[in-house]
Amino acid sequence: MNRKFTSIWECQLPFTSLSFVMLFRGMTLPSKTFRLMQTNPPMTYSLLFSFLLLVACNNNENTQTTTNVDTLITTPKKIPIAKEAKPETVIPKTYSNERFRHVTVERVGRDTFFIRGQGQIFEANFNWIVEDGHEELKKGFDMTDAGAPAWGKFEFGINVRKQRENSTLMLILFESSAKDGSRQHQLPIPLN
Repeated sequence: MNRKFTSIWECQLPFTSLSFVMLFRGMTLPSKTFRLMQTNPPMTYSLLFSFLLLVACNNNENTQTTTNVDTLITTPKKIPIAKEAKPETVIPKTYSNERFRHVTVERVGRDTFFIRGQGQIFEANFNWIVEDGHEELKKGFDMTDAGAPAWGKFEFGINVRKQRENSTLMLILFESSAKDGSRQHQLPIPLN
């Protein structure tokens, strides 16, 4: 049976420093060793010396030391490198029929539109009209740079404002009939 020292006075040894060491470290001695130390004083000194060496050479296994070391660890932040943005090429919608082809509309202002394309029109003369589904808002005419049978290029601008907010503007390109002036080969184009 091992004996654990709970107080200094419980251990009746000649060296009180050992009893302090044993008390504060929580060490235990076997009962036989304790009895030997009480009956044989030379043996007591040699055991005490051995025990002191053992305690002094202890690796401090039971003691925990904590040291707070303040360290500043800096990690470089990853800065995203923006790649050079390529300009988006918006391909405009093209409209065509038997007399008009490659017709595109570009909005250049709030109420301003630029129209370009090609036409195969008799005497290179064509008409246009802008309506909102209820009324004709604007009308006009233009010419291509070549008459039929060649495909002539044209481009022109229109400035037109909606009269109703919920309406959709519609541009209609057409060729006028030489007989009666009626619309022929109409090409409707929404103005968004």
